[in-house]
Amino acid sequence: MQSNGTDEMYAAGREAMVRDQLVGRGITDQLVLEAMRKVPRERFVPEFERAFAYADGPLPIGAGQTISQPYIVALMTEALQLKGGERVLEIGTGSGYAAAILAEIAGEVFTVERVRELADRAAETLRDQGYVNAHVRHEDGTLGWAERAPYEGIVVTAGGPKVPESLRQQLAVGGRLVMPVGTSPSYQTLVKVVRSSEDRFDSTNLGEVRFVALVGKEGWREGNAGL
Repeated sequence: MQSNGTDEMYAAGREAMVRDQLVGRGITDQLVLEAMRKVPRERFVPEFERAFAYADGPLPIGAGQTISQPYIVALMTEALQLKGGERVLEIGTGSGYAAAILAEIAGEVFTVERVRELADRAAETLRDQGYVNAHVRHEDGTLGWAERAPYEGIVVTAGGPKVPESLRQQLAVGGRLVMPVGTSPSYQTLVKVVRSSEDRFDSTNLGEVRFVALVGKEGWREGNAGL
């Protein structure tokens, strides 16, 4: 158990993160801000990294993967334009932190992670934190989670050469998909895709980003990703 003083320190860190890193950079969605205030990020990073849980940057979580910078998590979640109660798909569970943020807003979150040790650890952390509406699968994320489709929101937390067709088809009409896309496994453009009809997808550029590579059948191959 953590002491009350430690809990208060983390709570203060969360509030400062929301004020300085999120509101200070233009995040305005109150559902997103409230979720970011509530989810204990320190529980989703290795114990030796907890002192840096609310720092303005990504942190290593093992298996060559990272937990994204808080601002990026907030930006991608805000871009989904969730109102509450939606069915959301996340590709790249990592530590489970972004899934917890989504689970604070959405009705159900289905999250897919290709690295088994991360999937197992994230499922345990999400369960321990009471997120019974977040479901974790160890699988090739580029193929999505077809049997639970369609999704009002899809967020991909790794960069691929293009939006996988499987994910496009699992997006509900009117739904939104947010993903880093680029010709390099290391540098991408964050894009927002809106499915406006069965066969029409409209894309918006949200800025330059840098994510780990999206590896899988409809993403980068192991060798091409430099892994």
